[in-house]
Amino acid sequence: MKKVTEKTKITSLFDPTKSVEVEAVVDTGATMLVLPQNLVQELGLKKIREVRVKYANNHTESKSIYGVVAVELKGRTGNFDVLAEEAGSQPLLGQVILEILDLVVDTRTRRLLPNPLSPEMPMVEILALDPGGRNRPEN
Repeated sequence: MKKVTEKTKITSLFDPTKSVEVEAVVDTGATMLVLPQNLVQELGLKKIREVRVKYANNHTESKSIYGVVAVELKGRTGNFDVLAEEAGSQPLLGQVILEILDLVVDTRTRRLLPNPLSPEMPMVEILALDPGGRNRPEN
């Protein structure tokens, strides 16, 4: 099956003069943005924490999380932390990026698209009562 890839602009929020464009694989099985260590260094990102990463083959290991970058994709922008992988590895766009930017994979055309239910801007879903009380449960 053909991979879904997208040209993605990534800019350091620590130094907006540092920016790269990458061809990233859209990986709906991944959680977050993954960049090779050489791009993390090029962007001048700062290490935030360590996490345990579980790969598709069930192997786990500790990896560094860096922050923060602005991701521009399909006319939408969001700020994200980055999981650093080995230098030269394939950049990945995980599910968190897709959710926050409200993008969906069209499985027929193998393309990434803005959600057809909110084509102008990302839709944020909040599964709680609205502040005006219009959706208060009845007693």
